[in-house]
Amino acid sequence: MPIQIDRRDIQSLSKLELLAKQAVEGFITGMHKSPFHGFSVEFAEHRQYNSGESTRHLDWKLLARTEKHFVKRYEEETNLRCHILLDVSSSMYFPDAVSAESNEMSKIKFSIYGAATLIEMLKNQRDAVGLSIFSDKIEVNTRAGSSGTHINYLFSELERKLNSIGAEEKKTSMVVDTLHEIAESIHRRSLVVIFSDMMDNSAKSEELFSALQHLKHNKHEVILFHVTDKKKEELFDFENRPYTFIDLESGAEIKVNPADIRETYKANFEKFKTELKLKCGAYAIDFVEADINEGYNNILLQYFIKRQKMNRGGR
Repeated sequence: MPIQIDRRDIQSLSKLELLAKQAVEGFITGMHKSPFHGFSVEFAEHRQYNSGESTRHLDWKLLARTEKHFVKRYEEETNLRCHILLDVSSSMYFPDAVSAESNEMSKIKFSIYGAATLIEMLKNQRDAVGLSIFSDKIEVNTRAGSSGTHINYLFSELERKLNSIGAEEKKTSMVVDTLHEIAESIHRRSLVVIFSDMMDNSAKSEELFSALQHLKHNKHEVILFHVTDKKKEELFDFENRPYTFIDLESGAEIKVNPADIRETYKANFEKFKTELKLKCGAYAIDFVEADINEGYNNILLQYFIKRQKMNRGGR
């Protein structure tokens, strides 16, 4: 059933919350059920079988031994715990948007909208959600919670980041160190969702993949939304004229004609992305290509539909 938005409540909602509600309403209408229920199927305990219910989880071996009907209860029947990790280093502000009100989409705006939509969806399921915001350090790191006060706090932190676009100081990417630190703080089995371009400027960039693997500790399920501007960052689609390219994190500048370096640049970017995808596959991390030009709601919906099909196929 579609989520009903009470008109009387609209005035009390921020623009971000309202966009998230509208996106989730569209998702649920198209999908019928959440793509996240049942992500964990770890056996928890037995419970007595109730006449008339499905026999899909009936423990036939126990029935043969005891002649009693018991159903296997899995962790999927409990509420989900989700941690959303949001990269806010300066590279995420590309293309450089003037403000939150700008119509131009940037990687940071795409990620904030995506995170807000996930929070809204999980809130409606009464699942617990936590938020970590990081750059060269962890700026926000909350526990997973489901209370109204907790969810309001998460939205307020995202709103604060959205409203600070154009006024933020330069922040380098330290994805490796912060992912390791966040991984240590998530103790209970959870769904971990990352929004990041995965550009790391630390001296330990070769350890990027081990940091991702660390997130698989304690049997977490990990989804990486690899956020890029495909046209500019991957295809290097610029006009054939001189440009001054500026590193958003270091401020370093280089003057070059894109045509002179396009093929070399594209080859190097593709090599990085391919290696990232292969490592994610090896670590059973769900890699999602997130081109900001396709829209956050479209990217999320495509992924949710794919996930539902995979869930049905695995049953």
